[in-house]
Amino acid sequence: MNLGNAIRFCRTQRGMTQEKLASMANLSTSYISLLEQNKRDPTFSTIENIANQIGVPTSILLFLASDPAELSSLDQQLAEKLSYTALQFIREKASEPTLF
Repeated sequence: MNLGNAIRFCRTQRGMTQEKLASMANLSTSYISLLEQNKRDPTFSTIENIANQIGVPTSILLFLASDPAELSSLDQQLAEKLSYTALQFIREKASEPTLF
């Protein structure tokens, strides 16, 4: 699982800095940085908190963080459709105005 890349991808798609995400999630900027570098393993509640602050469902964040091997039990077409849908969701959310 590559949670750090998924957090960074979603955060940047929303136009957020690490500092802004850290402030909104009540975490330190250095912790967000370490998460994005995959140098820390957050609790599930921290993952939920970050997903909520970014405006992405936790399930989509975790799906984007999945390695292809973790999705091997899914039909290839289904995995591609899920990936496409998740990316569309992120892009649509990125075009919405934010309140921060």
